[in-house]
Amino acid sequence: MFCQTARGRKNNVDVSIETYVHSCTSTWLPVPNHTMTIQATTHSERQILQTIQGSRRNGNIAVALITVVGSIGFLLASASSFWRLDLLPAGQPSRLLFVPQGLVMGLYGIAGSLLALYLWIGIVLDVGSGENCFDRDSGRLTVRRRGFRQWIEVDLPLDDIQAVKVDIREGLNPRRRLALKLRGRRDLPLTGVGQPMALAELEASGARLASFLNVPLQGLN
Repeated sequence: MFCQTARGRKNNVDVSIETYVHSCTSTWLPVPNHTMTIQATTHSERQILQTIQGSRRNGNIAVALITVVGSIGFLLASASSFWRLDLLPAGQPSRLLFVPQGLVMGLYGIAGSLLALYLWIGIVLDVGSGENCFDRDSGRLTVRRRGFRQWIEVDLPLDDIQAVKVDIREGLNPRRRLALKLRGRRDLPLTGVGQPMALAELEASGARLASFLNVPLQGLN
């Protein structure tokens, strides 16, 4: 198990907390949604293991499929205008002038294909997935996430955790996430943005974690 293999390993990963926070919170470019949602939690008196869901989710797969279909359509429209042959079942794109309409559509198709490739790589690799392990026996917190090129791993002493924070923001861009307040460092998010957790689930997870770590729970009125 990940928690067991992480025991006894201290400060052996050359990744700063700031780099980890940035990788976790930069969740939306025109890229897969790397939201970190707590998928499952294993709890005992000595250990909490949270399994984090990554990019391999139905919403991201749907976006990737739509991007593929759209890019193929633009490429076929561009080819139709170049060869004066209708390669699409509707719209008669062969009547378009290759310069500039057909050329622009071709560029859109190439850009869409590159974006679709990027999306599918993120989905196949399941970027953002990983685990949070709070282990009283070793006195360590180990956070592990799947990146595009490599696994990102952060190892911290539990004594550095000052509080568990529940971050709630409503409105057009709502945010509900759990984060750890660390001594001398920026807050470390445990869940990301994108698909907010249910409020009851967020409060229960925060309260359970704060009780396990024996630290205050912040952010609830």
